[in-house]
Amino acid sequence: MNLINVENISKSYGPSPLLDGVSLGLDEGDRIGVVGRNGDGKSTLVSILARELEPDDGRVTHARGLRMGYLTQRDEFPPDATVRSIVVGDRAEHEWAGDTRVRDILSGLLSDLTLDAPIAGMSGGERRRVALARLLVPESDLLVLDEPTNHLDIEAIDWLARHLRSRRVALLVVTHDRWFLDEVTDRTWEVVDGSVERYEGGYSAFVLAKAERSRIAAATEAKRQNLLRKELAWLRRGPQARTSKPKFRVDAAQALIADEPPLRDTVELTRFATARLGKTVFDLEDVTVTVGGNDIFEHLTWQLGPGDRLGLVGVNGSGKSTLLRLLDGAVKPTAGRLVRGKTVQLAHLSQNLDELDPERRVLESVEEIKRRITVGKRDWTASQLLERLGFKGDRQWTPVGDLSGGERRRLQVLRLLMAEPNVLLLDEPTNDLDIETLTELEDILDGWPGTLVVVSHDRYFLERVTDRVVALLGNGKISFLPGGVDEYLSRRASGGATTKTAQAVRAQEAAPAAKPKGNAQDWKARKELDRLERRLDKLAKQQAALHEQLAAHATDYAKLQELDAELKALQTEAAEVEEEWLMLAEDVG
Repeated sequence: MNLINVENISKSYGPSPLLDGVSLGLDEGDRIGVVGRNGDGKSTLVSILARELEPDDGRVTHARGLRMGYLTQRDEFPPDATVRSIVVGDRAEHEWAGDTRVRDILSGLLSDLTLDAPIAGMSGGERRRVALARLLVPESDLLVLDEPTNHLDIEAIDWLARHLRSRRVALLVVTHDRWFLDEVTDRTWEVVDGSVERYEGGYSAFVLAKAERSRIAAATEAKRQNLLRKELAWLRRGPQARTSKPKFRVDAAQALIADEPPLRDTVELTRFATARLGKTVFDLEDVTVTVGGNDIFEHLTWQLGPGDRLGLVGVNGSGKSTLLRLLDGAVKPTAGRLVRGKTVQLAHLSQNLDELDPERRVLESVEEIKRRITVGKRDWTASQLLERLGFKGDRQWTPVGDLSGGERRRLQVLRLLMAEPNVLLLDEPTNDLDIETLTELEDILDGWPGTLVVVSHDRYFLERVTDRVVALLGNGKISFLPGGVDEYLSRRASGGATTKTAQAVRAQEAAPAAKPKGNAQDWKARKELDRLERRLDKLAKQQAALHEQLAAHATDYAKLQELDAELKALQTEAAEVEEEWLMLAEDVG
């Protein structure tokens, strides 16, 4: 059954059309992801499809009785609205409380909010979850979602993907979250140059198909140019040039593999980073950090070494941004000791965009930091890097005040990189960036030799630019996750992670404790806990010693590989011991 059909639609906001003669159809059961650069018309396309925006030309047809839910990028509510009034409205409680699907939506998105909580004063993430719940509660034939993962944490994104996969509903989604696209879509529309290119499969399949199209186009153009050269030669040499025909043999898969860029050489980058940073980057010894009367970190001992590339995950309020501010010196330890290496040159990308001068031109804003830098083995000018991140031609001379939020974010990242820091702290660097810009940024960071800490809800980005994932689980400590984001979600689901804030953790710990069992089995369990804790301390010291050896053998490539293998083995063992400790601690209670 056809749900929406558009014929020859066009839409312009200036001399160049965003959409030019586009014809599309959306059928029952379709699950389509919409991708493209910022400003190319993705949101305009879905607004026209949803009949929220009229095209300049063309026709939009909806199936009779179409039940459609449309999520825009802005979450707007009446000033006196509550969660209850927005999500379930005037329905009697017994009506919706008996619906398994509604209960699942409320527990999946709003478990930390009461139904009578006012919307006013909520954070962006809380408002987004309320808007999603409002959209998902009614039965629909089609859901149109414009950036549904904005402001959501990793857990909420994971829940939303699982929920959408389980619903028998057509889906049209605009998002820059590539993991989410792969999870919920099976077709891709790319909005580019006023048209819409269609591909089978989710984001990964789209990338492969687009690469193959580009390869074929390049081969066709090369063949055409070759024929032209032969034709010119024939004209110059005469008819005798017409002899045997040239033979071509193109193997598509081999051509794609041959063009694939090399993987990041972690050992080589660690060697460069160690040469720039020395043995010490950050050492935290028994550090406690108190903010607003709450202990965010308690007796934290942790080491960040040269060349470490860490992804940092955790629920909102667990202290991720606080940890970055602790490292950059904006937050001071309440107790304990933080040692910062003497050669550390740190750059911190915060979530604040106000630091940019709105009067300066884009290129001037970058060149005031530096005109030329070396990334990997290549020299780049400020203008060349700006072009890679989407500032082409005259756009480099646009005043900063006229840029969109995504463009300011790109400029902010580039200014940090131009300063050539050797330690880079990135707090939600993917906010407002389109997929094409994200891939360019990932490529730049791939060859960047230094210590990197990334806070992000974008799983694809984390896996692409970091080597390890650590988590803040609300217990005031940093936990290593050999299994990455999947392990983090598993711990959260199984209760291995604590509640949202350190304050809640301490409140729970301050509650009257259950009477100990006092039997032999309980005594043995507690003795085993003590043994595991001693083992964790020993493993932490061994890892610290290995970091020092890595620094001492910075120029010995073979030794670095050997030490790196030992370090990874220790980290894996530490994660297993920590997991065993968590499970045993739950049983002991």
